[in-house]
Amino acid sequence: MTLHPTIETVTRRIRERSAPSRAAYLELIAAYGRRERGMDRLGCANIAHSVAGLPVNDKLRIVVERAPHIGIVNAYNDMLSAHAPLQHYPDLIKDEAHRLGATAQVAGGVPAMCDGVTQGTPAMDLSLFSRDVIAMATAVSLSHDVFDGALMLGVCDKIVPGLLIGALHFGHLPTVFVPAGPMTSGLSNNAKAKVREQAAQGLVGRAELLDAEMAAYHAPGTCTFYGTANSNQMLLEAMGLHVPGTAFVNPGQPLRHELTREAARTVLGRAGPQPAPCPPIGQVVDERAIVNAMVALLATGGSTNHLIHWVAVARSAGIVIDWQDFSALSEVVPLLARVYPNGSADVNQFQAAGGPGYVIRELLDAGLMHEDVLTVRPGGIREYTQLPEGDENHRLHWTPIGASADDSVLRPASDPFSATGGLKVLTGNLGRSVIKVSAVPEDRHVIEAPARVFDSQAALLEAFHSGSLDGDVVCVVRWQGPRANGMPELHKLTPPLAVLQGKGYRVALVTDGRMSGASGKVPAAIHLVPEALDGGPIAKVRDGDRIRLDSVAGTLQVLIDAAEWEARQPAQISRDQAIDSAHGLGRELFAGFRRNAMGAEEGACTWV
Repeated sequence: MTLHPTIETVTRRIRERSAPSRAAYLELIAAYGRRERGMDRLGCANIAHSVAGLPVNDKLRIVVERAPHIGIVNAYNDMLSAHAPLQHYPDLIKDEAHRLGATAQVAGGVPAMCDGVTQGTPAMDLSLFSRDVIAMATAVSLSHDVFDGALMLGVCDKIVPGLLIGALHFGHLPTVFVPAGPMTSGLSNNAKAKVREQAAQGLVGRAELLDAEMAAYHAPGTCTFYGTANSNQMLLEAMGLHVPGTAFVNPGQPLRHELTREAARTVLGRAGPQPAPCPPIGQVVDERAIVNAMVALLATGGSTNHLIHWVAVARSAGIVIDWQDFSALSEVVPLLARVYPNGSADVNQFQAAGGPGYVIRELLDAGLMHEDVLTVRPGGIREYTQLPEGDENHRLHWTPIGASADDSVLRPASDPFSATGGLKVLTGNLGRSVIKVSAVPEDRHVIEAPARVFDSQAALLEAFHSGSLDGDVVCVVRWQGPRANGMPELHKLTPPLAVLQGKGYRVALVTDGRMSGASGKVPAAIHLVPEALDGGPIAKVRDGDRIRLDSVAGTLQVLIDAAEWEARQPAQISRDQAIDSAHGLGRELFAGFRRNAMGAEEGACTWV
C-alpha cells in the first residue's frame, strides 16, 4: 500500500527538522555500541562487585562463558494494581534466560505513583515530574554498564514514558518493554462516571460512591478505561517495542506468563521461527516509529497526555516533533476505536474486538503507518497485526485477527467512526492548546460563553457547590502549568462540569494544566502555552470576558477588542499560592524541576 502523502510529508518534515540532533544521537549510540561487552571491558573489582550477589553458576556463565546478560528495570510496587503483577516477572525472565544459556539481573527499580490515588491532592503536583525521575532512575539502573540487553517492566501513565526516555539514553542496547495487562472488567466506566456525577450533586453519599469505585477498581491489572496507561500500551505496540499482541492480555493467565518469557527470548534474539538479533532501541525508535505512534494515538482517541510525553520521548532519540505535527496527522487519520471515554467499551472489549493488532493492520493497509520500520522482532511491524495464543503446552503462536468482532468498538479504515483523529490543536489570542474531541458530543464542539476565572481547582469546586456556576460558562483555571506547580491533572473537575453540561448549559474548561486521559465529554482546552506563570495570555482573562472555543475551526479566542487585550496586564500569582504550590508532601524537592521545566509543547522536559 502506498504511504498516504500527509504521512510522508509530516515524516519528512520531522526528519529534516531533526537531522542535526538525530545524527548526533546515532553517532553517540554507535560509539557506545562498538565497545567491548561490559564484562570484558570493566576492571576486575568492578566485575566482582557486579556479580557478587549472583549464584555461582551465573557468575561462571557471565565471566567465563561470556554469556549474554540482561538487565531488568522494574517498576513493581503493590501500590499500583497495574504494577502488582510485575513482582514475579524477574523470576520468569531469569528462568527463561537460564534455559537459553544466558543470565538476567534486576538492574534497578523505578518509582511508580498512581494518579488515581493522588487526583485532587497536593501530591498530584509531583505526577508529571515523576516521569523524568523515572527516566533518571532508569539511567541509574543501567549505568552499571554490564548489560547486553534490557527489559523494561512497567505500564502506567508516567512510568512507560519515563522508562522509554531512560532507555533511549542507553540507545545502544536492545530493549523490550514488558507490560502486565488490564484487570478484568468490573463496574462499567459509564456506570462509575454516573455515580461520580450523582456524588458531585449530593444525590448519593460517600458509602455509595466508595462502593462504585471499589467495584470499578477491583483487581490486579491496569484500569480498564482507555486513559494514559492503556494508550501507552497501544503506542508501544505501534512502535514495535513489545512482544506482538502482549498489551491487553489479563494478568495471571498462562498466556501472560508465556508472553513474559517471550520478551526474554526476544531481547536475546531467540524469538520466532527464524531468530535474528534484536536491534538497539535507538535504531528502532526513529522518526517513522514516532509517527506510527502518533497515528495510533489519533486513530484510537488516546490520551492527551501523550502530546506532552511523546514530544519528550522523541527528543530523547534526537527527534523533534510538535503539536502541529499531531494536528496535520489528525486531519487524515480516521478514528477507528470507541473505547471509554470516547465510547462505552472498556479495554477488555477493545481487545476482544481485535485490539491493537486490528488497528495496526487497518492503518498499514490504508497507507497510514510506515511498514518499513525496525521492531524488536525479526518479522517487522506486520507481526503486530496478529493475535498471540498458547497451545495446551503453553507454546506461543500467532493467528490472523480477521474482521472486527464488534463494530461498535472497532471499525475498518474504510468505514471509521470519524474521518479525522480524536485530537485537535487550538490557536488564538489565548495561545496554543489541545483538545480531545473524540469523546465530546458534536453539538459541544463549539462553545461560546462568559469566563469565570479560578486560581485553583479547589476554587472552582467551591463555586460549583455554592451554585454560582449554574449557567453557560467557560471555566478558566490558571497557575497549573509545569513551572507553576508541576502541571497536575485536574480530573476532579470532570464530574461537576459534566453535571453542569447535563443540565443543558454550554460549558467548557480552559487551563494551562492537564486533564486525565480518562476525561472527555466536557470540551476542555488544556496544556495552554505559554502558561500563566510565564506571562501567558491566560493570565489576562477576567471574569465576564466572552471566550469562544471552536474545535471545528481550531481556534480559542477571547472576544474583546484587540487593542484592549494587548494593553491588559497579566495577573500575577499570589504569594500565598506560590508558597502553597511549592511546600509540603515533598514538593520542596521538585523546585529545580519547576525552574527548569520547558513548556508543554516541548514535552515539559526538565533535562534539556
